[in-house]
Amino acid sequence: MLDPESTRQDDLRSGRSPWLAGPPRPASQGLDRDIRCDVVIVGGGITGALAAEHLTALGHDVVVVDREREGFGSTAASTAMLQWELDLPLRRLAALYGFEKAADVYRRSFQAVAGLRERVATLELGCAFLARDTVYLAAGEVGPRELQDEYELRRKAGLPGTLLPHAALLGAFGLDRAAAIVSPGSAEADPLCLCHALLGVATRRGARLIRDEAISFDATSRSAAVLLSGGRTIEAGHLVLATGYVMPDGVSSALHRVASSWAIATLPQPPSALWPGPALIWEASEDYVYCRTTTDGRIIIGGEDEETDDPERREAMGPAKIQALLGKLRALVPGAEPTLGHAWSGAFGQTVDGLPLIGAVPGFPRMLAAYGYGGNGITFSFLASRLIGAMIGGAEAPWFRHFALDRPNPARL
Repeated sequence: MLDPESTRQDDLRSGRSPWLAGPPRPASQGLDRDIRCDVVIVGGGITGALAAEHLTALGHDVVVVDREREGFGSTAASTAMLQWELDLPLRRLAALYGFEKAADVYRRSFQAVAGLRERVATLELGCAFLARDTVYLAAGEVGPRELQDEYELRRKAGLPGTLLPHAALLGAFGLDRAAAIVSPGSAEADPLCLCHALLGVATRRGARLIRDEAISFDATSRSAAVLLSGGRTIEAGHLVLATGYVMPDGVSSALHRVASSWAIATLPQPPSALWPGPALIWEASEDYVYCRTTTDGRIIIGGEDEETDDPERREAMGPAKIQALLGKLRALVPGAEPTLGHAWSGAFGQTVDGLPLIGAVPGFPRMLAAYGYGGNGITFSFLASRLIGAMIGGAEAPWFRHFALDRPNPARL
């Protein structure tokens, strides 16, 4: 099991992803004295970066603490398929919570991708952030009838999309599957570039990046504090935990678990090998495969998830997982050249209902957290930044409970 006290970035990911270029990281510093701020964020990955950008835009004095290089943990392992569709299909989420709540969650996820797209454009961040359709393929036990049911529920919820039968799908995308739902509104990006660009915006507004390890937390009704391994203390009005997939002591949820996923990127492909239109492709099965292209013509394909958070076991499974993904690429996109440019893996948090864990930490006033993103990492990171920003500002809304850390397990409802 991953230990919050000893976990390092190499435990959260293995191998090398293509996300190693982009804007330089803002300089971080150590502390030679205790400091105060409005909000201290623990974690400098994409979740912490989005929170820092948003909170500084709201006028807060922000400090971001990370014990290692910002963005080079789980963020660097992301495939950055910024989908609004959740790991749990709408029909299954509705079976757990009822249609109205499930539809509201889906609409908020759709709005999160749109909000992130608008923010990237406004800030002129670039970072290979591009709007994309998604192609949700029939797979396993999910055939045309089940996709038809999903499509009808999405229409009822006001969500966009088109149901393509086999012939239309084959003609439009060259994908030989029984059916698919094709939906607009998603996106892709270079996650490491995006993380560093957002941190750059935040620091230009006055945010401070501190390189140190947070070893203990405290939060009362009046203030919050973080004790660093260097002996210094950061006092703040609020504390935000954005520590990836490892929860510190005192933060837990019966809904949360940590798993591992693998991904590969091919060498650049000839244009004829790629599916028409650079859409994001994923399967309508529990252990789904997902793939996208990059701006230089590579195909990224990921999946092969395992219920393990052991870094050594994940490393040992790597060669077999790489071969399995290459085989699935051949089956899904027969015209592609199954070359290997990059291969990597990473730990990720998920929940039994497919929804993130965002909001107040029970028992710790003024401490907020964001965990359990599953396959919607950056989408839910953006949602978390807005929800946490609202809560710090004193706002409350009934829909915040959709994502609460202490929400009931749906199996017991």
